[in-house]
Amino acid sequence: MRLLLPSLLLVCAWSPGSAQTGENVLVVVNRNSPLSRRIGEYYSGRRAIPQENVCSIDAPSGEEISWQVHETKIEAAIASCLKNQNLEDQILYLVTTIGVPLKIAVPGSTGPGTEAGAVDSELTLLYGKMRGVKYRQAGFVPNPFFRRLHRPFRRPEFPIYLVTRLAGYDFEDVRGLIDRSLVAANRGKFVFDLKKNHDQQGNTWLRRAARLLPAGRVVIEESEQVLYEQRDVIGYAGWGSNDPDRKQRRLGFQWLPGALVTEFVSTNGRTFQRPPENWNIGAWKDRANWFAGSPQTMTADYIEEGATGASGHAYEPYLSTTPRPDYLFPAYFSGRNLAESYYVSMGALGWQTIVVGDPLCRLEKPR
Repeated sequence: MRLLLPSLLLVCAWSPGSAQTGENVLVVVNRNSPLSRRIGEYYSGRRAIPQENVCSIDAPSGEEISWQVHETKIEAAIASCLKNQNLEDQILYLVTTIGVPLKIAVPGSTGPGTEAGAVDSELTLLYGKMRGVKYRQAGFVPNPFFRRLHRPFRRPEFPIYLVTRLAGYDFEDVRGLIDRSLVAANRGKFVFDLKKNHDQQGNTWLRRAARLLPAGRVVIEESEQVLYEQRDVIGYAGWGSNDPDRKQRRLGFQWLPGALVTEFVSTNGRTFQRPPENWNIGAWKDRANWFAGSPQTMTADYIEEGATGASGHAYEPYLSTTPRPDYLFPAYFSGRNLAESYYVSMGALGWQTIVVGDPLCRLEKPR
């Protein structure tokens, strides 16, 4: 049954104070990727990023790399940029771009203790590494910012970087994402689509998210029906291809500028290569229908369709470490920017999650 919830406004009363600016962002571009350089130039112009805050690295342009390449070509290069410009503390957000490698592969490493992971998630730990902190490669590191809804993200309390990625299937997708972030407005619906009679923990988070948002702004579906063709959507969370009742790759939503997406899906951030137009989500047993090693939904589809931000996973994150919608959307509604809203909802760093979007994207006051 689909419900438009009555008045139950329990959103945290958090005041963002002075908003962060382009001076707090380091943009990472790969000089070996023309697309990466083009995106970096466009974003830097739109967000008034100082030239010294653009870090050019010399890395492979493929999506998957080894730990050695990550440490020598990405981490060390970004650390040099930060040190050379004396930006270690001023920078709060790292922004990677298409053409910067996406994930770290470790053949044969699987399960909760895997050493494989998302490049962006590993980069969150760079601030600590530059100060001598040693992190294990296996498994994840607890996020000190998780659930700190009432705490400003600042030094020295939070010794991490918040990392987002400007990504989509092509430059037009990324340009659209950037342009929409600049005109985000606090209006429209938050849509939550539960999976019938299964995985109660995730459904509990979705129901709680719905209760924490204001009257008339929430649509929640608790039956086997999947929500398609919704209008005026500013936020969406659901089970994606893990909902057995979802049969379509695209939801067909009309997204408002500033709209955020999160799903309980393992490999939706596995690639930003474009699938064939006739490709559709399917079952794990149907290997002939896999794309890029998986039959699951694609984070980039939401960006192409018009969302402004989305989370995804490079490999298997396990449900407990996926972004929590009951923290993500109340934080975003209350004034947190995109980066802070996603990271306040995530319990794990050095792990599998990527966040696509402009970290500075912020909703205006509700109207």
